[in-house]
Amino acid sequence: MSVNKVILLGNVGRDPEIRYVEKRPIASFPLATDERPVRMPDGTERPGRTEWHNIIMWDGAAEMAERYIRKGTRMYIEGRLRYRTWEDRNTIKRTVTEIYVDYFELLGSPKSS
Repeated sequence: MSVNKVILLGNVGRDPEIRYVEKRPIASFPLATDERPVRMPDGTERPGRTEWHNIIMWDGAAEMAERYIRKGTRMYIEGRLRYRTWEDRNTIKRTVTEIYVDYFELLGSPKSS
């Protein structure tokens, strides 16, 4: 048995980009998760850190993303980790890690300015 499951809670980094592959909608956008700074018992501080995740949504989820997800939206996401490799225009091999969404919840809308 094996498991490939990712759970993220974070904020959308930019409005979703929607494209179509054989008439199937795909939404992609970055999601930021934060680790807060931690003060160690000896008084030193481990700095905070932000991780960026590439989120991919297909079909109905992509349509929901197009309608309701905007930069700053807080989201809960469950999905699977995927690696994709390709060659760019200069024939340099590139690899990207993506989260393919199985389930998501919108937890809050972006703050209006």
